[in-house]
Parts: sequence; C-alpha cells; structure tokens
Amino acid sequence: MALTPIVLALNAAGEATARKVAAALGCPLHGRVGRTQAEVTFPNALDHARDLFAAGHAVIGVCASGILIRAVAPILSDKTTEPPVISVSDDGAVVVPLLGGHRGANRLARQVALTLGGTATVTTAGDVALGVALDEPPVGYRLANPEDAKGVMAALLSGGGAHHTGEVLFDLPQGDAVEISVTEHPATGGPAKLVYHPQRFTLGVGCARDADAGELWENVQAVLTDAGAAPGAVASVNTLDLKLDEPAMNALAARLGVPLRAFTAEELAGIEVPNPSDVVLSEVGTRSVSEASALRASGGAIVVPKRKTANTTAALARAADPITDHKGRARGRLSIVSIGPGQATWRTPEASRLVQEAEELVGYGLYIDLLGPLAAGKPRSDYPLGGEEARCRHALERAGAGRNVALICSGDAGIYAMGALVFELMARDAADPSAVTDAARRVEVVCTPGVSALQAAAARAGAPLGHDFCAISLSDLLTPREDIVKRLNAAAQGDFVIAFYNPVSKRRRTLLAEARDILLAHRPDDTPVLLATSLGRPEENVRYRRLADLQVDEVDMLTVVLIGSSHSKLVKTGDGARMFTPRGYARKMTGGDLAPGETA
Repeated sequence: MALTPIVLALNAAGEATARKVAAALGCPLHGRVGRTQAEVTFPNALDHARDLFAAGHAVIGVCASGILIRAVAPILSDKTTEPPVISVSDDGAVVVPLLGGHRGANRLARQVALTLGGTATVTTAGDVALGVALDEPPVGYRLANPEDAKGVMAALLSGGGAHHTGEVLFDLPQGDAVEISVTEHPATGGPAKLVYHPQRFTLGVGCARDADAGELWENVQAVLTDAGAAPGAVASVNTLDLKLDEPAMNALAARLGVPLRAFTAEELAGIEVPNPSDVVLSEVGTRSVSEASALRASGGAIVVPKRKTANTTAALARAADPITDHKGRARGRLSIVSIGPGQATWRTPEASRLVQEAEELVGYGLYIDLLGPLAAGKPRSDYPLGGEEARCRHALERAGAGRNVALICSGDAGIYAMGALVFELMARDAADPSAVTDAARRVEVVCTPGVSALQAAAARAGAPLGHDFCAISLSDLLTPREDIVKRLNAAAQGDFVIAFYNPVSKRRRTLLAEARDILLAHRPDDTPVLLATSLGRPEENVRYRRLADLQVDEVDMLTVVLIGSSHSKLVKTGDGARMFTPRGYARKMTGGDLAPGETA
C-alpha cells in the first residue's frame, strides 16, 4: 500500500515552506511541539521521522539533511522497498531526495521543487542523464525483470541506445544496445532487455470450500496459457464476497502480487456470461462467479471462458487499457496492534506501520491518544473501560465491510487484553445472538507483539524473570474468585516468580492481601516485591518492598506487582538496588545433574 507522504516542520523558520508543500501535495503537516504552530506535533524529530519511515510513509522534512539521515540510518535495509526521504531547505530553494529512488523519491522531489520554485538536486544517474527511472514504470504497468534494470541503465549511461518493442513507455536515446519491450504476453528479459507488462487482465476465480491452493494455481496457469497472457499482465484476482477468506484465493493473489477483490451475488447476478449455471445460482445466488467477477472487474470482455477443475473455476477478461483503479471490495483486515506501555521508543516498527496503514482506529480512548501524531487525522472510535466486547465487535464489523482497521491495545494484546476476545467473537456459533456477522468472520486478522507490563516491569527491576515465572490476574470480574485462589496456591507451592495483573480496583481490595498471605506460607518474609506504576510514562514509579510489608493501599490498577520466588534476590549496583532470580548457573558450573555436552 502506498502511504500518504508526511511533511515535517522542525522550527518556525521552515514552517511556511512546510505548509506550502503540504497544501500542494494534499498531505498532513507535522510540527515540532513548542516550535511550530502545526496542529499535529511531535516532541523528538529523530524518533518521529524514524517511526514514519518504518511505517512506510514518504518523509519530507523541511530541515537539514543530516537530521533525516541520522533518524533513519539505524533501520535502513532494502533500497527497493524503502519509502522516499526528502530534505528541503527552510527557504525552499533546495530539495534533496536522500532515499527512495526506487519508490518515486526523485519524482516527488521534482514536484516539491516545482511547488516551491526551487531546485531538486537529483543525483541518481539515470534520472540526471535520462530523466527516467526504468525500475519505476507508470501505474498500470509491471516490470517483469527488475533485477536487470541496473545493467540496462548502465548500458544507456555508457552511450548506448534503446529500441522499443510495442508501446513506448520512456523517452530514451535510440539504438541497439538494449531493448525495451512492452507486451502482455510472456517474454524473457535479460541484462540487455527489460520487459514491461500492461496490466489489462482480470482473473475471475471460484472454488469449493478449502480447495487446494495448488489446484487453483494450476487452473489459473492453464487459463493464462490459453490467453497467451503473462502473469505480470494480471491486474487483480476477483471472486464472490463469500469467498474472501478462502486460503487458496488469498494465496493466488499473493503469488501474483495483485489485489484480491470481491463482489456480492447481487452485483454479479445481472452480468451476461458465456457459461451461466443454475447449480451455482442455487448455491450462492448468482449464475456465475469466475466469469462474472472477471467481467465486473475489467469492464471489458472475456478472453478465456470458465475453465473447471474438480474444485476450482477460473476465467480471464481483458480491459481496453491498463487498470489503475480496482473495482470491488477488498478483504477487510483487522490489525490487533500492541503498543506497549505507550512510550514511543517501546513500540515496534511493525506496530507503527500497521497503525499508519489503517483506515480507522478503534480502542480505549487513552490508548489511541498515546499514539500521538500516528493517530492524527484518522477516523477513530473511542470506547470506555468496560466496553471491551463492544470495541472488538465494532472493529471486526468495520473490517468485515472491507476496511483496514487497527484495534489499539496497550501492552501486548495477547496477554490479558483484546486478542483473545477478538478470536472468541469469531468462534461463536452463528446462531448465537452475540456472534459477529459472516462478513466479519472472513476478515484477515494480523497480530503484532508488544512490550507487556510484565516485561517492562522486569526490565526496570533487572532480571527477576531469570527462572520460571507465571502471571495471574487478580480481577474476579471475568474469572471466578475460587479459580484465582486455586491458581495462587499452585503458584505459591511451585515457587514461581509471579506477576499480578489487575491487582486492585476501587471495588476489589481483598485479593491482593489474600495472595500475599498465601505466598507467605511458602516463601520468606523478605522475598523481594517490585511495584511498578505507569511504566514507560513520565510519571513512572518503581519501588521495592518485602513480601511481608506489601500493603494494598499503595497499589492501583496502573501498578504491576511482581513477587519474587524464594530464590529471588536484591543486589546493590551503582544505579541502586536491582532484583534478579538466578537460574542455576552456579550449580551448572559445579556439575549439577547435566550429562556431558548438555546445555540448560
């Protein structure tokens, strides 16, 4: 997905230039807090630029080039996938594309320079000498052999010329050094030949439930062979909306590198096709899936009618022009995004990317607020504490409508959070009034890990989880009290390090004290206890207590209580006391019960 560029203003001197660029490109302006008047602000330019870059946004910074270089340098990896990074001088006179030449940086820099009346200092050899980027064809065309683009460009820069086969995409010097071929048919490229496919074809497919992906792929290959069409000339895979969650279809679209789009039975029912089927009508409400969806997506004509195998069907249609605007509904995606305690530096790049890609945000309002500028300008649905099922249901149903939705969770969403509830809703029987719709069950669900309160507390303490540990929630709102007590006794007897989640609330004041007393029956009074409140936030507070001295009144819902085992200790360091639980390396070094050559 191509994400919207973000313009950064770091000071008042460059703010007017930044606003002019943002207005011309129709993209957001983010400004340094306290130094600009931007509505969306950030406290640290390096962290913010790095987050945006990791999320896939083009970053246009009205600032010194060095700031952007230092920001993104730690996470540079693949030049073919990295988004543009462009530096603009405060007065707009100079525009420097720093990164992302393979993703349109030079073109974007020229557009910014044109807006500002400045100069784009493009240094990419092909763009400077020839004014083109051969590995960046126009929208609606695909380069079949991008690995050869560098060699072909080198030949042209050495004084060679190009001859064209088919449509002319680029204005290049004429000659025989290299060939530029534009064809919808299969063709082999090489070091002296680039092959571009116009994406005029739309695949329509149908299949039985849980059909084999290999069977569908073989059917599609046969259809493409019959048409003489290259896989790279396919613009999209299309089907009935009831089939959006079919693994074989999603695998097909991924293999071809094109979108999967779907239509309702009503949208397909009125389309005239070569091979209507009353059997298909009785099963799904339309006489055709593969042919009708191919036609609906292309607006053209069938070139290969329905081809059947035991469990799949496939048909191919062709549009008059390359397809740049895909019809139909996408399979919705729900990203369960774990943002950690809220501190931006503890949030993974993957989490930031999923937030940036999302069309809508859903979650407890405070958690969305913790995203800061990442959430700016996005539609959001805020839910209060206690509205967990409602927020998960809303997120699933919005994704079921074809949207890309991010459900924002603090900590790790899979630990005492919304991850399990999302899948619980999807697992409920369709006859259950509380179940989600069939469309919501068909969405793609992506889960991303986050720093949990347990991990954050342990890191602040030192290494209290160095040996076996467990986590227990002391909230009896969802778990019967007797089950909690049973688990407390088992953990106490097993001598686990224990992290208590949801230790107290205004109403629940007794279980923490009961847990303390249960543990005191199995471990020493001076067992170290860590109380960690508001981890990762400015008001963070970390302190130690003896187990016997643990008091309920100094704990609240924002506190993680981490209780050591009988082996846990405190050690004095130059930074104060630190807590750790030895794993037993001293025993290992003295022989223990390990056989020769074994490791722990």
